Parts: sequence; structure tokens; C-alpha cells
Amino acid sequence: MVSKNRKTAYFFLLPNFIGFFIFTLIPVAIAFFLCFVRWDFSNPMRFVGLKNFAYMFQDQTFLIALKNTFFFTLVSVPSTMVISLGLAILLNKIIKGVKFLRTMYFIPYITSMVAVAIVWNMLYSPSMGPINNFLRNMGVNNPPGWTASTDWSMIAIIIMSVWKQIGYYMVIYLAGLQGIPSHLYEAATIDGANSWQKFRYVTLPMLTPTTFFVSIMLLIGSFKVFTQVMVMTSGGPGRSSNVLVYYIYNQAFVYNRFGYASAIAFVLFFIVLAITIFQFKKEEKWVNYT
Repeated sequence: MVSKNRKTAYFFLLPNFIGFFIFTLIPVAIAFFLCFVRWDFSNPMRFVGLKNFAYMFQDQTFLIALKNTFFFTLVSVPSTMVISLGLAILLNKIIKGVKFLRTMYFIPYITSMVAVAIVWNMLYSPSMGPINNFLRNMGVNNPPGWTASTDWSMIAIIIMSVWKQIGYYMVIYLAGLQGIPSHLYEAATIDGANSWQKFRYVTLPMLTPTTFFVSIMLLIGSFKVFTQVMVMTSGGPGRSSNVLVYYIYNQAFVYNRFGYASAIAFVLFFIVLAITIFQFKKEEKWVNYT
């Protein structure tokens, strides 16, 4: 027989379970079913089996979007981690105005992504943007075209994305740094360790759980990149900045290819799942190494 306390707990949990069932579990089940059909919303569904998945690897746009997504991840994730950690170390010191600086670095993270993307688009303007005007004043005769260039569009998105999120991960690293016992640094000083040795043999090992968390969050977030691509480049010029989530959006809501879009979404899900599992499997070895 269920106790009164358990009944009360289940009662309070019930709204969350209902919301999860209606807004998460049912949509996921429908999306999984759509992976195996061809449906454009106007014509009847037609079961096609694994043809949506087979076509995926013949679709050049999908392969380009997949490559761009991996490129975004491989560049943005380590860049964000390194810059965030560097800022955290600098702002962990007692200096004048440190609280103001922490706040200023964190503000971009809580600012609307759409607003930030629009502002950065103006900054990136090849002819009138302040970035290229600054580069010209510094003697660069042919500054990059940024979002108007097939070679620079993805780099432009990465720079903006890193700038926007470093404040959040800086705060996480700050919490990790402030949790390191001071006596470890005192012992290292007595042993004659310099600043680099303290960082290498005290700070980094003690930050391993924090770094692991940051890497997981950044990896998952990087595979979901969408808003900045949609606002800044619309996947262009050409297909140079097209990414998986933006491609899924186009297939589903522009071309009404709901079955194919669902199949791509599940491929993306399993890519992220595989990478996350791999990271968790390697966590113990990583901790022992550091």
C-alpha cells in the first residue's frame, strides 16, 4: 500500500510527467514513426521503410550540412573552453572592478540570440561594418567578406557564438576555481612550483569535473546550432554555413518533407548520443591521466 507521503510526492510530480508525456514523449514517438514514411502534409502517408535513411547518404546538401556541423563543433567547443577558462583565471583575482567585469562578460549570454545575431551581422558588413573599417585602417587591403563570403561565413558564425557563450562558461569555471583548496597552492609554492606548474599540476586536475561538464554541454549545444545560422546567413552563401538543424528545419517546414526531416533528426540524435557516451566512457581515464 502506498503511503500518504508517497501519494503527495506523486501528486506534485504528476504535472511534470503529464507535460513530459504530451510535449516530449508523444512528439518523439510520432517523429520516429515519420522516419519510415513519405509525407508532405497534403498527400496521404506512404510507407517507404529505410529509404529516407538510404537517400540521406546520397544527398550532397545533407553531407555538407553534416561537415559544417562537425567543423563548427571542432572549432567552437575548444575555443570556448580555452577562452572561458582564461577569463575565469583572470577574473578570479582580487582586482579593482572585477565584479563589473564579470557582469559585462556574462551579459551577452542572457541577451536574445536573434538580437545578438542582427548586431553582429551589422558589424560584419563587408563595406560599412566597423570590423572591416578597423582592418582597413590597420592596413588590410582586402578584409574578409564574413557572412557574405563562402570562405568566411562559418568562421563568422563561430566567432559570434563563442563570444556569446564564454560568459556563462566563465562563471562555471569561476565556481570550479573557487572550490580548489588554497592549501594545495601553498604546498606547491613551498615545493618551488612556478605559475605554470601550479596551473598544470594543481588547477587543471582539480578542474577536471568542471571541464568534463563544460565539454558535454558545449558539444550538445554545438550540434544544435540554428538561430545564428538562420538570422545571419540562412545557410549561405550557397551551402557554406548550412548545418544539420537548419537543414532539418528547411526540409520539414519549407519543403514539407516531414519523413526525411525526421530521419535526419534521429541521425543527429544518435550522433550526439554516441559522442556523449564516448565522453562518459573516457571520463575515468581522463581523470586518472590528469
